[in-house]
Amino acid sequence: MSRQTLARVALSGLLVVPVAACGSEEPAEPVPHGYVEGAEESASAQPRLVIADRSSGAVRLLDVVTEEIADLEPVAGVTGVAGDGRYAYLAAGDATTVVDSGSWVVDHGDHVHYYRTQPRRIGVVDGSVRSAHSDPVVSAAVLDTGSTVPADRAALDEGELRTGPVVKGVAVPYGGHLLVAAPGSAQVEVRTRENEPVETLTPPCPDPGGTTVTRRGAVFSCGDGALLVTERDDRFTAEKLPYPAGTTGSVADFHHRPGSDVLVTVRDSRVLVLDIARRAWRPVETGPVTAATTAGAGTAILALTPDGVLHAYDPATGAETAYHRVLSAPVDPAVAPVLLVDSERAYLNDPARREVHEIDYADDLRVARTFSFDIDPDLMVETGR
Repeated sequence: MSRQTLARVALSGLLVVPVAACGSEEPAEPVPHGYVEGAEESASAQPRLVIADRSSGAVRLLDVVTEEIADLEPVAGVTGVAGDGRYAYLAAGDATTVVDSGSWVVDHGDHVHYYRTQPRRIGVVDGSVRSAHSDPVVSAAVLDTGSTVPADRAALDEGELRTGPVVKGVAVPYGGHLLVAAPGSAQVEVRTRENEPVETLTPPCPDPGGTTVTRRGAVFSCGDGALLVTERDDRFTAEKLPYPAGTTGSVADFHHRPGSDVLVTVRDSRVLVLDIARRAWRPVETGPVTAATTAGAGTAILALTPDGVLHAYDPATGAETAYHRVLSAPVDPAVAPVLLVDSERAYLNDPARREVHEIDYADDLRVARTFSFDIDPDLMVETGR
């Protein structure tokens, strides 16, 4: 297994500046479909990892394609990071720094556009952000208090953090509206972008927990199962998908490839897999697990055990198909590792060796590349997928 020590580069090296044609006689070129001013369009995804060190507050950005590492402005006291596909939210105390990673995807349904530009710090959100969701209109930063700070996404893309009134509850942008699980309520409400009530969905969602958005709908974890919310022609429908037998309480969060409709969560010393297309859960008897995820339908369920071994399980049968010791030491219970996955690779941080491992999950968990850092890569989020 090769190791690569990557030189850090200046942020300006990540910016591609378009050159304008000279002379007033030159005819204006038509604006290409999907054009984004100031950004370079690419033929393929441009994934990046935003990485932070808890002890020092140092922040780095790894360009997975070029293998370059950039220094970003430090965030003292950083304790957590969330991402919405483009922006990283670095929480520290009662404030969260918003960083534009400079890599994102514009999804037009039947095709996508990939963009890259210079990363930059955007601003600070009041409160500690634990998760984030965005659509072309609204960016919703969910705080650890259970409230949500909405922001104008178009302004955010222009480099301005323009927040609206705080929403009391966990709010998820979906279907041109906000889906809100309000505190003290067992219901999920549909609201307008201005937070005006539209309707209350049934069945109820007691003890709401984690949320996510997929191509097949938005998902809320509840005390008695997952609530799947779908929308068609501005009509919203909700249905409950009860947990497998033996599951207790609401699950905290879901893990999956962005947009994928197969989700995993860790509960009661096993991994629970939710296939939204089939409206079905499957428990995978893994034993204690510190991190788990999957790339989607037909791909392996990935699970990291406390001994630092990464395991792959067949999604249809639950049988183990591969395992590989990836981490250099057993997992520190105080610092949970981060396991991310996209359509091609998985990424696992190894703070003890100041490394991040790129894993080919379709090739018996082979470690394809190892990236070395000058900081402890405790916190990590992927963008550009």
